[in-house]
Amino acid sequence: MDGFIDLFTEIITHSGVSEQYIFRKKAIELPGFFRPTKEWDLLVVREDRLLVAIEAKSQVGSSFGNNFNNLTEEAMGSAIDLWTAYREGAFLAGPQPFLGYFFMLEDSDASNRPVKVQEPHR
Repeated sequence: MDGFIDLFTEIITHSGVSEQYIFRKKAIELPGFFRPTKEWDLLVVREDRLLVAIEAKSQVGSSFGNNFNNLTEEAMGSAIDLWTAYREGAFLAGPQPFLGYFFMLEDSDASNRPVKVQEPHR
């Protein structure tokens, strides 16, 4: 996923943001609300204000249905944790940051197969 983080970094710098405000691989922890901290793949922080937080995940191999559910729950949990921390003042006052979640899924027969669903209480 490093190539995508490189691409995101390039896009951000081309928009006029100096690389000194872009963090990856170090100093990438943000406060959470339901957990003390969370590491992100790319942050843009300027003058102690969070502007961008991006997470990148990929999935290849088997168990697409179960793993996709887990990654979906992780993405939603990370977003809820960050937005709750933001709302409760864990970050300096400033504009609402951009939150991105990039997900790359292997294109294969298994990943394109419909997931079996059981809904006994529907």
